[in-house]
Amino acid sequence: MKFDILVAEIGSTTTVVNAFRNLETEKPEFVGQGQAPTTVLEGDVNIGLENAIASLKHNLKAESIEYNLMLATSSAAGGLKMTVHGLVYDMTAKAAKEAALGAGANIHMITAGRLRRTDIQKISDIEPNIILLAGGVDYGERDTAIDNAEKIAAMNIRVPVIYAGNIENHDEIKLIFKENDKEDLLYIVENVYPKIDLLNVEPARKVIQDVFEEHIVHAPGMAHVRDMVTGPIIPTPGAVMEASKLLKEHIGDLMTLDVGGATTDIHSVTEGNEEVSRRLIAPEPVAKRTVEGDLGVYVNMKNIVEMITLENLAKDLSKTEIQLNELIDTHIAIPKTECQFKFVERLTKEAVEVSSKRHAGGYRDLFAGGGKKTYAEGKDLTDIKYIIGTGGALTRLPNRLELLKRVALCNNGLKLLPTAEAEILIDNDYIMASLGVLSKENDEAALYLLKKSLNI
Repeated sequence: MKFDILVAEIGSTTTVVNAFRNLETEKPEFVGQGQAPTTVLEGDVNIGLENAIASLKHNLKAESIEYNLMLATSSAAGGLKMTVHGLVYDMTAKAAKEAALGAGANIHMITAGRLRRTDIQKISDIEPNIILLAGGVDYGERDTAIDNAEKIAAMNIRVPVIYAGNIENHDEIKLIFKENDKEDLLYIVENVYPKIDLLNVEPARKVIQDVFEEHIVHAPGMAHVRDMVTGPIIPTPGAVMEASKLLKEHIGDLMTLDVGGATTDIHSVTEGNEEVSRRLIAPEPVAKRTVEGDLGVYVNMKNIVEMITLENLAKDLSKTEIQLNELIDTHIAIPKTECQFKFVERLTKEAVEVSSKRHAGGYRDLFAGGGKKTYAEGKDLTDIKYIIGTGGALTRLPNRLELLKRVALCNNGLKLLPTAEAEILIDNDYIMASLGVLSKENDEAALYLLKKSLNI
């Protein structure tokens, strides 16, 4: 059986392969899916890829699997680990953080101001895939970013460094890395915070993904990935963001939720409401991603149980404390019984509500000479037209539509959350991440298949 493109989603535990054909026609097709355990720990991710293709072959009852191109998203080997370093936390450091998160990074460290010796040690311990260095508006403060560049370039590690700070520092930064014999590891992009209250994160996001693709082969178990994956490789969360941005261009403002076993990711793509924008005390990116590392319905299940409390959870599930503790102790990744489904749905409901409140901005009262004034702070989601569910929980749980309705219904009036009029959409084929990377090759086919999966 011949396909135009296979897209591999190389996860930390599972590798999924999705098959697509007729991509150059008016009716592209998603044909089928195979999956197998990821084999990073075996030292070669291709073993898992080959096993996933064998699974696809079995599922389609095909004699053979042939394809023109293979693309991939990856969160294996720790995903895209980054550290971010800026000048002022609420300005350049925040802008750099938004760029990294939107590209699909897992941020392990953020600093503001000059790096200390303890900071340098932490960076070494983290062993990031990429370091993002910012600082200073264009033609503003220069010395902090230069000092940080000197310390990073002198480190005994060979890690790509992206500089996205004051434009006046370009030549100086190049010289610093040249003197340390690391000019091949330096990437210079437009300033993420070129003027006060102006974010410019998209150029840095693009370069972060390009650098990730170039250097992913150095991650554990990924050395031979290019033997099979011949097209783009981007971080899995970054692929979901790409799909969300593509959809926004064609259907309007939206947010995408993915409640996973370890984390909950939210992507929103919206300029926000004009009236709210006039009250904002700091700029926000049009495309924003947040990742909640404590909100997972399997690996981090006990964190959510603590948030709900055992007493309330027992009441919600009509269980005794003994029955509830047994349910918790025997919890599995994929629910099978009615009781397990209800338990995971309650955990997912909490993850949806808490993550949405954290992602959204809100109103804040400030007191000045003229008295109390109400301002807005954070991401404004009030103009969101569509709330999309992707990932295992929000595409497979029986009450997924009701769970996503909680995004609007959990508002206490102080948060800038979507209204109840927002339409709920489900990524029924669970291929949003694959289509995000596919959009880099064929955005028209990716859009068609996205709409089909969402029943638009």
